[in-house]
Amino acid sequence: MSLMSANIRPSGVFDTSYAQDISINRTWWDKLSGYLLFGLLLAIPFLLESTFLGDIVSPSWITTITKIAIFAIAAQGLNILMGYTGQISLGQAAFMAAGAYSSAVFVRELGFTFWTALPAAALFTGFIGLIFGLPSLRVKGFYLAMATLAAQNIIIWMIRYPLDNFTNGVNPLPLENFKPVFFGQTVNHNGMYFIIITLAVLLFLVARNIARTRTGRAFISVRDNDLAAELLGINVFAYKLQAFFISSLYAGIAGTLLAFHTQTILTTQFEFLVSIELLAMLVIGGAGYPLGPLFGAAFVLILNQQVIPNIQPAVGDLVSSVLTFIPKENVVTATKPILFGLILALFLILEPRGLAYRWEILKISWKIRPYSY
Repeated sequence: MSLMSANIRPSGVFDTSYAQDISINRTWWDKLSGYLLFGLLLAIPFLLESTFLGDIVSPSWITTITKIAIFAIAAQGLNILMGYTGQISLGQAAFMAAGAYSSAVFVRELGFTFWTALPAAALFTGFIGLIFGLPSLRVKGFYLAMATLAAQNIIIWMIRYPLDNFTNGVNPLPLENFKPVFFGQTVNHNGMYFIIITLAVLLFLVARNIARTRTGRAFISVRDNDLAAELLGINVFAYKLQAFFISSLYAGIAGTLLAFHTQTILTTQFEFLVSIELLAMLVIGGAGYPLGPLFGAAFVLILNQQVIPNIQPAVGDLVSSVLTFIPKENVVTATKPILFGLILALFLILEPRGLAYRWEILKISWKIRPYSY
């Protein structure tokens, strides 16, 4: 009897540690896989120099991965604004332009280094985001989208015309002579790759942990029901402005990194279509998930830069052979927007929560196997 009573435990909720709570969904393999992925990304430039991989993988993949990291940062900022706070924005590319051009002005005119221009441009862009976030006090939804669309046009117009003495207007603004310096050594192409990947990982970790803070929980409550959040004592307008500031700050960092990566800035790099592509990255990747911007940026950029250019000639030959009245050049030009729009529509219909949601489902199904339900 005493043996039986020793094995009997009272029912109820038992106190557990935080590590025990999160071990249900996050195992040691999750952390290890993250470290391995980060190490692999840092090792890619060295692997491409090897005889085996150098003949298989094109060096252009370094540029593609770098752009994925840059646009993932910008999309992560949009994720904080839209995925966490529920405020739509159609002007994220313009905030990238503000970061790119402000950092260029800082280094060219004020003598800043890359390491001081980066945070200065990020903060400057964040304050611009605060200004254009003011309409969120009175409007939301479609009307807020129109306000951010106005920001897209106003910022690009300001860069091209009133500020052309500093920004070079519609002409390219070169940065070849202002490369970053690290411990007295000028950073080369591979060095810039390491900087961008490291910053992308750090900013991803910051964005992931924002949701766990008081501010992040307030963001989510505003997204779910701003009226109920206000009744609970949350200053809805203040948190909306904070979301605009953080989102614009991320865009400013992304714009600065893009400027120093390409070494030349043009306003055409930040047109309205780029804002739509950033929005598509969030939809495809999954809004509200920390990994969503990374999945979305990788999907969209690989599709636009690796897949579509390789299939455009074949599509042009096929369509022009069937529809002889359409010139092949027109078909090739229309292939990219048609495929991009079609894929975006399919994601909205078939996988509205994005790739990150499907990834979470696959991970959980693997952990609880064979009980996949």
